[in-house]
Amino acid sequence: MFTWQISLFHPGTACAALLYPNKSGIHCYYEFMLLPEELIRAKRDGEELDENALRDFANGVAGGQVSDAQIGAFTMAVHFQGMAMAEQAALTLAMRDTGRCFSWSDLGGPVLDKHSTGGVGDLVSLVLAPLMAACGAFIPMISGRGLGHSGGTLDKLESIPGFDVNPTQQLFDRTVRQTGYAMTGQGIDLAPADGRIYAIRDVTATVDSIPLIVASILSKKLAEGLDGLVLDIKTGNGAFLCERNLSRDLAADLVEVAALAALPCRALITDMNQPLARSAGNTLEMLESISFLKNGSGHKRLTEVILSLGSEMMLLGGLATTPKTAQDSLKHALDSGLAAERFAHMVDMQGGPADLLEKPQKYLTPAPVVRPLGSSRDGCVEYIDTRAVGLCVVRLGGGRRHVGDRIDHRVGLSDLCNVGENVSRGDTLATIHAADETSWSDAARTLTTAIAIGRKTDLLPTVYERFTSAGCS
Repeated sequence: MFTWQISLFHPGTACAALLYPNKSGIHCYYEFMLLPEELIRAKRDGEELDENALRDFANGVAGGQVSDAQIGAFTMAVHFQGMAMAEQAALTLAMRDTGRCFSWSDLGGPVLDKHSTGGVGDLVSLVLAPLMAACGAFIPMISGRGLGHSGGTLDKLESIPGFDVNPTQQLFDRTVRQTGYAMTGQGIDLAPADGRIYAIRDVTATVDSIPLIVASILSKKLAEGLDGLVLDIKTGNGAFLCERNLSRDLAADLVEVAALAALPCRALITDMNQPLARSAGNTLEMLESISFLKNGSGHKRLTEVILSLGSEMMLLGGLATTPKTAQDSLKHALDSGLAAERFAHMVDMQGGPADLLEKPQKYLTPAPVVRPLGSSRDGCVEYIDTRAVGLCVVRLGGGRRHVGDRIDHRVGLSDLCNVGENVSRGDTLATIHAADETSWSDAARTLTTAIAIGRKTDLLPTVYERFTSAGCS
């Protein structure tokens, strides 16, 4: 087996040492000039790249010396050949170090965050971040936009008039310190190598490469300067990774690579065989989040995921010693209104209306056509095609197929039914919020096909497994 040891000494060019056992058992050593295509060839042929090679490649990506074609070839080579844990950790750290890294050493509490692999009706961050801030954590959350059937936290925040999803570094820092959390986009100076690589992955059918997913997620989270990270890995027909085994592989790799990068990390595998919340769509999910914070609870499945992830964050950050004390603290922060206060303060500091919590209907614009879709028969909700539900929101105008698409924050779905619920003829399966009657009718046809009414079906579990550095449970 060959081992590549590579170090760049000027952009786009490298000096490589190729070591291999000869017939006498003595390792031979050759040095020669190596272009990025040589690194690509090594990975294409299944060789393991060392940290110097990957660091210099990431720097070349961020600096523009590595072309889009070379990035595409590299991602395809990784897609087919995979990466060892050491390689994944090296690539992750290399991508992190191509941009700015936060430092929060002077804060009076643990710096924590969570990441979800995305889905439909996944508004967890909007509730969990202020909840954790109310419990003594600091959350400098870097969020993303929705693409395809999956929604994005930034799009939901942009449904708030005046809210700045790209605050200056000074405002972001001040908001974290004063409210306990802030929410922002990745920005061009945070892991810029990841930005270029991800854009290429999106158009080269390599988005589902687990090593590249790991490096993309963790490079940004490591740049946040965290003391701990909790991951929400979705599985099911509305998840990015539909198969449970693939979700388990991703969770295990993320936790192991995080440990190699000295970031304490835990992961939960949660269900995405149906929308997580009762709503799907930017304004509608924002309204549901506000209701959750004001009332101290929400939809049962959503509540379970929020409290489960929050408990892991509390334990990881040393804010609780047992799952029970963690849950008790989280529930107190909700019931007392402390989490709602943190949310209102953060929105105000980032440019949104100061009274959003008290008067959400004043600022969150409704869609022109709002009407329920009734069940055509008696029975039980046997199956929901969650991806189809997400794409229904996209076709209504509430999501994007391409990165540059504009979205209509008003549209979406509310009052969504759940698998295992009994319904009678005429009962609401979903309320459709549309821009016009034609869009409403198109959405109704899609949902009628996506939601199957049939025989009695058991309720789906919400949390399947838990991963720590010690393994899964």
